[in-house]
Amino acid sequence: MNPILAIFIALVTAALGVALGYAYRKQASEKKIGRTEEYAKNLLDEAMRKADEKKKETILEAKEEVLRLKTELDRECRDRRAEVQRSERRIIQREEQLDKKQDSMEAREEQLNNRAAEIQKGVDALEDSRHKQDEELERIAGMTQDEACQSLISRIQKEAYHDAAATVRDIEAKAREEGEKKARNIIALAIQRCASDHVAETTVSVITLPSDDMKGRIIGREGRNIRALETATGVDLIIDDTPEAVIVSAFDPVRREIARIAVEKLIVDGRIHPARIEEMVEKAKKEVDNQIREAGDQAVFETHQHGIHHELVKLLGRLKYRTSYGQNVLKHSIEVSHLAGMMAAELGADVALAKRAGLLHDIGKAVDHEAEGTHVTLGAELARKYHESPDVIHAILAHHNDVEPQTIEAVLVQAADAISAARPGARRESLENYIKRLEKLEEIANSFQGVEKCYAIQSGREVRIMVKPEDVTDDGIRILAKDIAKRIEKELEYPGQIRVNVIRETRSTEYAK
Repeated sequence: MNPILAIFIALVTAALGVALGYAYRKQASEKKIGRTEEYAKNLLDEAMRKADEKKKETILEAKEEVLRLKTELDRECRDRRAEVQRSERRIIQREEQLDKKQDSMEAREEQLNNRAAEIQKGVDALEDSRHKQDEELERIAGMTQDEACQSLISRIQKEAYHDAAATVRDIEAKAREEGEKKARNIIALAIQRCASDHVAETTVSVITLPSDDMKGRIIGREGRNIRALETATGVDLIIDDTPEAVIVSAFDPVRREIARIAVEKLIVDGRIHPARIEEMVEKAKKEVDNQIREAGDQAVFETHQHGIHHELVKLLGRLKYRTSYGQNVLKHSIEVSHLAGMMAAELGADVALAKRAGLLHDIGKAVDHEAEGTHVTLGAELARKYHESPDVIHAILAHHNDVEPQTIEAVLVQAADAISAARPGARRESLENYIKRLEKLEEIANSFQGVEKCYAIQSGREVRIMVKPEDVTDDGIRILAKDIAKRIEKELEYPGQIRVNVIRETRSTEYAK
């Protein structure tokens, strides 16, 4: 067979196959599309049917909800309308009640006005009657109303004065019963356990000489040696007819001690001239400084008050050469420390604080001749400067009542200071000051009304006062004693304390004929 023909036949056959296949597939596709369109139409119809049914159900539910809400709204409106009606009825009733009350109050107000007018008439009538009675009473009594009032006030004042004095007496008796025994035991025990030296120091020191020839050597040629001594030490050397003695006089006890030691060293050395005098004075100053430091350390050790600033310890040592009314201030401070500590222990107070405040209470006396101010103020400033506790500073300020004591330790230091100063032999004073103090004491007591006689006894430690019994009652003598004591505290300066003893004596005398 011709190959070309065969190829042609094959191509024609293939073309026919392709055309037949296409026609078959197209027919099948058209059938499938038709079925799909029919299925889609059925689905759409079903969806439309269900949507209509759902729409109808939704509309029905909405209508039912609207109907329910309308029913509830109608019911709420009816309830509110009923409540408003009830409120209106209550308001109307209240208005009616208020109107009734207003009418009643107007009527009552009118009654009260009438009553007030009647009362005013009665008051006016009573006032007129009282004036008439007052005039009649004044006529009968023979005194005016003011005079009667003054007499009544005077009588009431006397009665109040009597009642106050009786109350004071009762309170004092009760306090004395409860506190006197215990206080006496505490103070007696403290004094018994503390023993100190009596008066010792003065303002002069006597130096014993080996012979009277030494006086001339101390004076030196044309007095140059004695001038050099007085210039270097700041004291006065008194060389008089006293055999084998030279007197060193100075207000400052430290200077006096330096001069005494320097003169004694010069006497022992035998070489007395200005250059040697200056050398011995310097040695004496160093020796006195050592003694001051040792005295301060000893005081601190004796009272067990360690931790005190070294400058305060040095000032304590200076008190060894200071006296008050003849009493050595350092020994007095140590004694006050011991007494305050013992009383604090008995009362359950702070023993260490009381002893520390007692030791430092007079520290201002170490510098009071070098700075302005009282020894109380200077002592408080020194304690504050060297970082002492506020309680110690307060006790220093309060020990002479410059400020009111606020702690029990401050009161104990004040009491210990008075005990140390007031015990027999502790202090002395010059005869002139002593006499002046006694005269002033009697003068203060005599200045009070009702005092007949007064006597200062027991070296000025007690003033005994006799009063006129017709002017001062038994209760009044207590108030009089307090007034005199306060006046003495205010106007007098004295060591220790003074007892005010007021005595009232009534005597009845008759004669048999």
